[in-house]
Order: sequence, then C-alpha cells, then structure tokens
Amino acid sequence: MTDRALRIVIGVLSVVGIGVAGYLTYVHYADVEPICAAGGEGGCAKVQASDQSMLLGVPVALLGLGAYITLLACAVIEAEWSRMLGALTALIGVGFSAYLTYESVFQIEATCQWCLTSSTLMVLMAGLCTWRLLRAPVDGARSSEPLPD
Repeated sequence: MTDRALRIVIGVLSVVGIGVAGYLTYVHYADVEPICAAGGEGGCAKVQASDQSMLLGVPVALLGLGAYITLLACAVIEAEWSRMLGALTALIGVGFSAYLTYESVFQIEATCQWCLTSSTLMVLMAGLCTWRLLRAPVDGARSSEPLPD
C-alpha cells in the first residue's frame, strides 16, 4: 500500500472517528441521553454519566474529538513530523481507550456502543499510522513511492 493510500484510509477513519466523538461531545454538552442499542439503564447513558467520562474537568469525548482531528490533519499533511505525530496520537489513543474500556466493563459495569466503536477505530488507526511511520522513506524520496522489497 502506498503512502497516499494509507493517508486516504487514515483520513476516512478519522472522519468516522470525528463523527463518533463529535456526537458524544454533543450529547455531553446538550445534556441528552445518547442513542444506544443497549437502551435502558445499562448502556451508553450510564457510561456517559460516569466519573470516568471526564478527565480533569474535560469530557473524554472532547479529548477523543481532538485526537481524531489531529489524526485527520496528520493524514492530510505529507511530512515526517506528521507521520510521527499521527502514530504517537493513535498509540496514546489506544492506551487511553484500553483503560476506558476496562473501566467501563469492570467499574461502571456497562458498555457503550459509541465508545467501543471509537476504541476499534483507534486500534485500526494505531496500526495504520505506525505502519505509515515505519515504512516512511529515509532518503528524502517522495513518500508516495513504495519502498523497495
């Protein structure tokens, strides 16, 4: 896969992530219950209302939105620093998502389809962004050219 193709896939996944995190950010600030397949008391509303939905007074959904916007910008920009920042952002996102998923299952005792979707997206992004970083050309060649085998 070329760097250009990787950037397109990362960009598309970033837009989906922006949609998910944007929706959860809206739900937080509008103070409405999220649409949830689980419904009732045990799903998204319980997770959204938990202490874990905030970090230092900032909604976790807003942090996710910022991460997905950063990942989209890194996919658009064709530079070494953008590859590094994208991989770092996605890897931190995976770690934070893993922690939040653990908290959701074992502390809150509820899961949220939106949160699990975001976690899945972040795992995919971490793999793609790391792949993009590791396959980057080292000799100053155009990054859209495939590396020799």
